[in-house]
Amino acid sequence: MIDRQATLFHMEQLKLNGMADAYRSSLNQPLHELPSAHEFVTSLIESERLYRSSQRMQMYLKLSKLRYNAVLEQIECSAERNLSRQQIIALTDCSFVSRAENILITGATGCGKSYLACAIGNQACSLGIRTLYLGMNRLIEKITLAKLDGSYIKLLNQLEKVPLIILDDFGLTPMDQHTRLAMLQLLEDRYGRKATIIASQLPVAQWHHTINEPTLADAIMDRLTAAAHKFELKGPSKRHKSSK
Repeated sequence: MIDRQATLFHMEQLKLNGMADAYRSSLNQPLHELPSAHEFVTSLIESERLYRSSQRMQMYLKLSKLRYNAVLEQIECSAERNLSRQQIIALTDCSFVSRAENILITGATGCGKSYLACAIGNQACSLGIRTLYLGMNRLIEKITLAKLDGSYIKLLNQLEKVPLIILDDFGLTPMDQHTRLAMLQLLEDRYGRKATIIASQLPVAQWHHTINEPTLADAIMDRLTAAAHKFELKGPSKRHKSSK
């Protein structure tokens, strides 16, 4: 005689929570509706796979610290915004991450740059791609503290390992020499291996001047733009539209 409660207990002890939920549901089904043994085992394994995928996605979303809970399906596309549905569809598989390509998003304040960046990050998390969102102010703080407490190399190593990093508000805060060197090292470590999304109010053509050190600016821009998709958002502020 099969002890069903014992079976459930052992599944939970083994942390097979998705499988346990599916097995628990099957206990309420009439015998004539139960699948064959092979089909039942397959369904239990699939339930566990989906459960773990969902848990991993939720963990990645939490760790990503995305500024907005945005999804690509909700992105407004129009000629006025200089953004097409085809461009959004091309991002849904996040294959740019595996190809280690960057995305540069520019536009006036309030036009939805950060929202688009976070929507891409959200999609990446849903596909099991570890993502990290950082405003430039926060990145500068991290660099400054790491320099002070001796964890600078550790910080760079941690950032290098993240498959997708989103850097928001690029160019709003002046870069000191430590930040410029850290940016160069970060991009050098990730070049050809990991993907980076940059969002900025400034056009890409002005980034070189903003970095404000010709030699380092050349090196940074070369690594940012070598394999990059550019989104130049236009139109009125989305914040003003929402308030109205």
